[in-house]
Amino acid sequence: MLSDRELVFIALHKDCYPRVFRFVRRRVTDPELAQELAADVFRVAWQKWDDAGVFEPAWLFAVARNLLGNAYRSYERQQALHFRLMESASVIEADGKGNELVEHAMAALREKDRDVLQLAYWDEFSIAEIAGVLQCSESAAKVRLHRAREAFRKTMPVQAGTASQKMGA
Repeated sequence: MLSDRELVFIALHKDCYPRVFRFVRRRVTDPELAQELAADVFRVAWQKWDDAGVFEPAWLFAVARNLLGNAYRSYERQQALHFRLMESASVIEADGKGNELVEHAMAALREKDRDVLQLAYWDEFSIAEIAGVLQCSESAAKVRLHRAREAFRKTMPVQAGTASQKMGA
């Protein structure tokens, strides 16, 4: 028979694992590594369960973000990941032209700006969830998202103009 603690943890895992996995999977190209990191998020949650009690989903994403940071600290891994991300960027759409512009614009942004835009648009997080993942206040998360959007807007016309010149438009 399962304890109340185990039942609550199973429910948390069932509710949050798919989102945590997608969050991690988008940031690593190796599906096995993504599964391992997502599982590690829940391992950490289980180990910290007695100390903190019930966890908010945003805390799980903060743990995932920290685990991802640890995974990226190896220089060779980081270089290999960057290369594979650039290769896979054009396969998302059939023609690839629209995605290439976005990928180049995103690549030109600072990592902090890319992260907040991905949380808002790829992960579809609310401002409160973004604040939880970034471990800042909601107002700071709004400001970060606003600044990231502005940086993206400034980058896109340059990329779009360059691409339209290459296409003969």
